[in-house]
Amino acid sequence: MGDWILAIEGTAEGHRLALALALLAAFLHAVFGALQKGRHDPWLTRGAIDASYGMMALPFVLFVVPWPEPHMWPIFLGVFVIHTVYKLLQAMAYTRGAYTVVYPVVRGTSPLFAVIGAGLLFGETFTPIQWLGVAILLCGIFGLAVYNIVFLQVDRDTLLPALGLAVATGLFVALYTTFDAFGIRATADPFTFLAWFFLIDAFAMPALAVRRWRGLAQTPPVAGLALRGVIGAVVALFSFGSIMMATRLDTVGEAAVLRETSTLFAAVIGWVFLKETVGPRRLALMALIALGAVVVEAGG
Repeated sequence: MGDWILAIEGTAEGHRLALALALLAAFLHAVFGALQKGRHDPWLTRGAIDASYGMMALPFVLFVVPWPEPHMWPIFLGVFVIHTVYKLLQAMAYTRGAYTVVYPVVRGTSPLFAVIGAGLLFGETFTPIQWLGVAILLCGIFGLAVYNIVFLQVDRDTLLPALGLAVATGLFVALYTTFDAFGIRATADPFTFLAWFFLIDAFAMPALAVRRWRGLAQTPPVAGLALRGVIGAVVALFSFGSIMMATRLDTVGEAAVLRETSTLFAAVIGWVFLKETVGPRRLALMALIALGAVVVEAGG
């Protein structure tokens, strides 16, 4: 599998696969966000998810993938720090704001900075048509966020802190997207990076979740939380693995932008499963997001 991935890097076949992987990551990321914002406390859910995917990654680290090269350890340290800060900001944002308010702001903040970061780090450039697509997509995402802020009468007292945390979270999404893309390209076998990432990334949040658990007056059922953790871990493995493989196969900026169609999927999930209202204005904004992604892809 690893040899095949290496063989199609930079080819037309690799580009097509990267497109499919980025869109799969978008859908799964929206599912992942809904899982974290759902019935259980976001801190506890994130802790259960991270513990689950750490245990899933352990046998791959020990018995399947090659050992990382020496130069990878500083990279893994940077990955751990960036992702830990990102998850802390995300959990704080979800604690204070509604899913459909927080999620579009997070996802709308990240693609522009990810494209800029990919240009600085990897020398990637977007065509004028692709920049137009980015602008259309951002108009849809931020329009959706503004609509939700104006018309959804939920968490109004904590709205401003939630929005500030959402913007900060989006900046860290862009940071980890570009830094992780650097990491997965720095090792000979991309699956080595993915396996070690999920093991190393699993240490911080479970410890914080246990601490929060002990401070709660009423704790949720362990079985339900554990099940959500396992489901979320599987989603995270495929979501993050898909977007990282897409950045290895093709351009980082394009993959990052296409992943932000997750806002479109998030709106559908919020409507169907979280019983949040979707009207004609929101449908139009969702269509803008999809159009922007199409323009980015067509303009490449």
